[in-house]
Amino acid sequence: MGLAPRIAAAIVIVVCLWCFCESAPNTSVTNVLCNSGVYTAGDPFVISLNYVVEELETVTPTQKNYDFQNISPYPNAFAYGHATCNTNLTTSDCKTCLAAAKTAMFTTCQNRIGARAVLHDCSIRYEQYPFDD
Repeated sequence: MGLAPRIAAAIVIVVCLWCFCESAPNTSVTNVLCNSGVYTAGDPFVISLNYVVEELETVTPTQKNYDFQNISPYPNAFAYGHATCNTNLTTSDCKTCLAAAKTAMFTTCQNRIGARAVLHDCSIRYEQYPFDD
């Protein structure tokens, strides 16, 4: 077999393996940080927080470079958010990673006015004040 057919065969094998391999995002938690301030039940901040985190989870995977910042539209108590995913992930893997980050963040930082979860392949953050990562 000549060199050209060998190269062609190798390319076909690599492409086939690439198509059949599945990967999963690395959702290992690197760090979770909690703001020391807390909110209480009935606080209008809860509505803003839910809006921001939901939008971070759903919109970030659809954005170019998986990078999205937002602010809640409710003036009674603003919440600010930012989420990113590794650009090598698929949209589905970005969603999966952000869901894991949200769980890690809310499990560790209950009722906090700010929190951040950094996983190997994504991160999510919210605060009661504007911030720049």
